[in-house]
Amino acid sequence: MNKKVMSVVLAAATVAGLAAGSMTVSAEDLVVYGIYKAGDQTWFIDEGAAAQKAVEEAGGEFIYVDAKMNPEEYLKAIDNAIANKASGIVTCIPDQTLSQATIDKVEEAGIPIVAADDALQDDEGNKLAPWVGINAYVIGEANGEWLANYAKENDLVGKEEVGLLIMTMDTVSSCVPRAEGEYDKFTELCPDFSTDNIFYADYDGTTDKGNTAAAAVITANPQITTWLVTGANEEGTIGACRALETAGLDANACVVGLGAYMAKDEWNDKGADGTCMKASAYFSSESVGAGSVEVLQKLIAGEEVEMETAVDAVVVTPENYKEVMGSYAE
Repeated sequence: MNKKVMSVVLAAATVAGLAAGSMTVSAEDLVVYGIYKAGDQTWFIDEGAAAQKAVEEAGGEFIYVDAKMNPEEYLKAIDNAIANKASGIVTCIPDQTLSQATIDKVEEAGIPIVAADDALQDDEGNKLAPWVGINAYVIGEANGEWLANYAKENDLVGKEEVGLLIMTMDTVSSCVPRAEGEYDKFTELCPDFSTDNIFYADYDGTTDKGNTAAAAVITANPQITTWLVTGANEEGTIGACRALETAGLDANACVVGLGAYMAKDEWNDKGADGTCMKASAYFSSESVGAGSVEVLQKLIAGEEVEMETAVDAVVVTPENYKEVMGSYAE
């Protein structure tokens, strides 16, 4: 049996074992911990709220924990959930190298766990627990397509002063395919766009670091006066917006976000013409939050589940975001 097949078998065995250990939980005893890597970010707040609603509708209690992008805080939260005899855990891990340690802890305690957004995985990228998140590469392609069409419609292809900046988070497995999809689709649709004018800025997922990373690239390339930008999450692209404003280059820039939960604030507060954020791929934090709990409940009940549950997206603009996003546009 090869290593990849063995990993899948072991993961399935882990899932089955965790589920079997929790089959007797009644609704009134249901306690679910939601442990999120950056619990102060809008995405995770909304995702956690959806998870909480799903747990409470099932008659249980949901405990929201902010791991503060801190591995020690994260492991402490896992230990607390175990000590408090949680029925199950949904989590977005701050450092994927802690995946095996997480699985070892919950498996020993017999507590089911579901990964949200960022997978719990081994060194080869094989999932160690069921995962619920966005269809990363496809969503990246959607952004790349929108940006490519914008570039063609505005006669920006083949111009020496036009650059494409892709904000990346190369250490996060769920984010790498987003950037790959953006690059692949953009270059496919704009083959005459010079690859010498395609730049990358790596950051940690926060707006501040996104700002700093984008500013460094912008400053280092004064020959580029028109920037097309997309990235790995909404915070990074908002950081790029702020960097472009500081450099006085926002008027001609076009930024495409990923999530839309901050783009909608730009449009609500500034209007379509008041920001260089021109579009964003919207996917529902509610779908991920509620979906992770749905998968967890099946595990608790001893049912078999898919190892991957992916959510698709639609690109929204100032013209259609309210219609598409509904109450999430407020």
